[in-house]
Amino acid sequence: MASSSAHMNQNHHHLPNIKGGATAAPPPTPSCALPNTTTKSETAADALSRLFNRLPPNLSLPNRRSSVVSSTAASLPTVTFSTESCGDLISAATEFGYFQLADSDTIIPSGLAEAAESEALSLLELSEEEKETTFPKNWPLGYEADAETPSFCLDADCTTESGELKLSSLCEFTRCLEKVGLKTVEMLASALGFKNPVGDESNRFSTMMWLNHDVPDDKPAITNGFYPFVVCLQYQIREQKYCLLSESGWVSVSPRVESVLVTLGDIAQVWRNGELKRVRYRPVVCSGQQLDDPRKSVTMTLMLTLPMDSMVSPLRDISDGDKEEEYAEEEEGVSRSDERKGFKSFCFEDYAWRVYHERLFFKDPLDRYRIKP
Repeated sequence: MASSSAHMNQNHHHLPNIKGGATAAPPPTPSCALPNTTTKSETAADALSRLFNRLPPNLSLPNRRSSVVSSTAASLPTVTFSTESCGDLISAATEFGYFQLADSDTIIPSGLAEAAESEALSLLELSEEEKETTFPKNWPLGYEADAETPSFCLDADCTTESGELKLSSLCEFTRCLEKVGLKTVEMLASALGFKNPVGDESNRFSTMMWLNHDVPDDKPAITNGFYPFVVCLQYQIREQKYCLLSESGWVSVSPRVESVLVTLGDIAQVWRNGELKRVRYRPVVCSGQQLDDPRKSVTMTLMLTLPMDSMVSPLRDISDGDKEEEYAEEEEGVSRSDERKGFKSFCFEDYAWRVYHERLFFKDPLDRYRIKP
């Protein structure tokens, strides 16, 4: 497959504005122990970040909003679940960090996405009080109020505090997309030659369904924090263009109807020691598009991510002496395996909290964990 630069042209679309949300409560104490490898500068940065997070509401920092720039239209690689598509998958993962799955209909029943969308829209029609009581905030889950783009983050079962609210279609749709995500990770592991760190064991991964109200004919704002993930998936009910924050900058893509837009995240990149490209944040609807009914603009984004108590580190190749376990951490000195690693191990909970509440959106949060040559 040709490099990403060969697929670019000069069609441009407006990017979403980016602004920080309200200051949240202090970060939780990480449940996984970290090796004592932080530098003085990292310690100072963490202390400053925690100080900002502890500011009371009346002293919280002002919102940040990016200037409107342009994104470059890019071609979207197509991948299928067939073994013949292995080369396409490797190329898409290592050159782009995003692609569309063209045969997800084998997992997602016809009409299910439309039924799930209808239930998602019904949540947006609830009163503010109903939203906050039915989906109480329990970071990162719950309802996040925002004047421009209200959003919900649900678990895999679409759990609510209401016995009357039924979300059976949304729950089934979430589970189907979860299967697509797990199969995608399995395909990546097989194609790139590493042990699947997720597998089918539910305690080794976490699933989140993000529902965002988007208004395509306005300038949508990224108001929620980033959240680290392995893979992010969006099923395409209708034709729409999306902006992706790729490693080469903002690009816009147009997935096929009934395909699944897949983006690779921070965790996948660390697992593969920087071999894979990634996309930060969820795909955002590009501005300047018209819908028959703008009220029906809701984005349903599934993130396959990790449990809070996970440690994140590069993984060995299966062919590496048939050692399939993760790289061992050395408390002192530098092991031979450390010399080959591109990232230090880190606690997922601490990382997730920091990047979610980070206000400098264009600063790479993985920089502090990279091992400099």
